[in-house]
Amino acid sequence: MNVGDELPGLSVHVTRDQLVRYAGASLDFNPIHWNERFAKSVGLPDVIAHGMLTMALGSRLVSDWLGDPGRILEYGVRFTRPVVVPDDAEGAHVELTGKVAQVRDDGTARVDITAKFDGKTVLGKAQCVVRVS
Repeated sequence: MNVGDELPGLSVHVTRDQLVRYAGASLDFNPIHWNERFAKSVGLPDVIAHGMLTMALGSRLVSDWLGDPGRILEYGVRFTRPVVVPDDAEGAHVELTGKVAQVRDDGTARVDITAKFDGKTVLGKAQCVVRVS
């Protein structure tokens, strides 16, 4: 693992069906994640994906690359924009990339993650600290 190493990209389609399943698993039934009328009434353009679901996609990028999710020691993000999920079979297309930003003397490394929807970043300062081996 070296500074500058790029992780294989991850492309995910998030659909309304997945939002309902995620709501059931997380017990987050906020209507902004499934009710178009309600989401628009509170000023959103449409139903939006759960922030924690978007965050989970970033950790999936890293765990797929590592081959062992147990090597993820820390992970944090800032939510910068919502992922708007249309009511169609295609859903919202989220593109994730990552790069090793720092390799530390203590056997850990920092991976910086970029998550984009509609060409715009949806997670800010998404960083993951991993055990090198």
